[in-house]
Amino acid sequence: MEQISRLPVLLVDDEPQVLRSTSVALCSSGFSHVVTLNDGRNLVSQLTEQPAGVIVLDLTMPHISGQALLTQIAEDFPEIPIIVMTATGDLDIAVECMQAGAVDYLVKPVDQGRLASSVRRALELRALNAELLSLKDRLLTETPPKREAFADIITQDRAMFAVFRYLEAIAPSPQPVLITGETGTGKELAARALHRLSNRTGELISVNVAGLDDNLFSDTLFGHVKGSYTGADRPREGLVAAAAEGTLFLDEIGDLTTLSQVKLLRLLQDGMYYPLGTDRPRQSRARVVVATNCDVAKDAAAGKFRKDLYYRLRTHHLQLPPLRNRPSDIPLLVNHFVEKAACSLNKEALTVPHGLYALLKNYAFPGNIRELEAMTIDAVARSQGTVLSLQSYKELIIGRPDMGTDELPPESSPPFGAFPSDQLPTLEVAEQALINEALERADGNQGIAAGILGISRQALNKRLNRRKQADTAEELSSNDT
Repeated sequence: MEQISRLPVLLVDDEPQVLRSTSVALCSSGFSHVVTLNDGRNLVSQLTEQPAGVIVLDLTMPHISGQALLTQIAEDFPEIPIIVMTATGDLDIAVECMQAGAVDYLVKPVDQGRLASSVRRALELRALNAELLSLKDRLLTETPPKREAFADIITQDRAMFAVFRYLEAIAPSPQPVLITGETGTGKELAARALHRLSNRTGELISVNVAGLDDNLFSDTLFGHVKGSYTGADRPREGLVAAAAEGTLFLDEIGDLTTLSQVKLLRLLQDGMYYPLGTDRPRQSRARVVVATNCDVAKDAAAGKFRKDLYYRLRTHHLQLPPLRNRPSDIPLLVNHFVEKAACSLNKEALTVPHGLYALLKNYAFPGNIRELEAMTIDAVARSQGTVLSLQSYKELIIGRPDMGTDELPPESSPPFGAFPSDQLPTLEVAEQALINEALERADGNQGIAAGILGISRQALNKRLNRRKQADTAEELSSNDT
């Protein structure tokens, strides 16, 4: 799908002076591609040869009226938003135009800012409609994602494949993207995949904005001119300029100061920014992608984050699932990290014991994929021989508070779910239920099951043997009877 932001603004008016002045006004407001047409009869052929992002249409023209053109274009090219700009201020005509499909009605002479905001909103509307149609098509047809763009993301999880399809759908849109998720879930990898899919000619520029005060934030993003402050002995282009025609990725956006939030909001709304030390605005052509591990919706409701910025950022919102909700990915990730760590440490390839997967799938992973990678690097470094050692994993996992069932995937049910709320099990029944649950989660591995229960393997063996002896005695007693 062709990028909406690169399609031209088409001005249709029979007065050359109006075309000239309107074109200059739009260009000075940041619309670099403006096409003019002074004969409405050529509009259909013009659109057939060259698609337009939005049409600004005059009503009173010779040969064919603007209202007739409005009706025809709305039928033949329904995806193109039309803004009526005319000297006719009749309310009835304005209503008729809106009913015929116009998205706005402007009366000449039009303020430059009013015109620019109307065109910008029309382009945003078209981009959103295109995104919705594309997303609907992908979700209904289960179109396989372009896996080459996601080569850095190791997964076979269906929820992650849905994330891939959503990224494909929003890639052509120029609107900002908010990526949320816990620490270590791969938010920057998702931003890189989005940039690849967008086919933008510029680079992906990444910056972590956590800890930046307002001045440093402004200088880093917007740059400065020579002499703007003490020590500014030469001009500096900011990262917004460096990301021209590309993507600007701002990580840890939830830590921005209030003043910096205001400046970011202005950049997103108007596409304009001011380098430090100048009052001349510059136009940004970069797409903005932000990420945070904070609950931005909650922070906005509590007044810790600007609501207007939050709603602007979440035009496209992507929530990455935590690793504990992707248990099928754990073997893939472990093998990938083992191979990577062995190569970097100049070690022979190590065999991963099956018991490790049972141990890891019961762990909550508060640090997610980043934590798993760190665990695996340490385990590879400490391993002797050809088999990956479990000891370093056990030291980090078994007995930790975040090993509890509160952090387990939703499909893991509590062991006492079958008991009525008004009837407690006996200690013997409760013990056996806990042991059975632990063994099931550990895929029958008694060492891992003992770790889940917080007891030694020997203690678990004693309980299992005691239960086995009781079952045998009960069976013999039944036979004697």
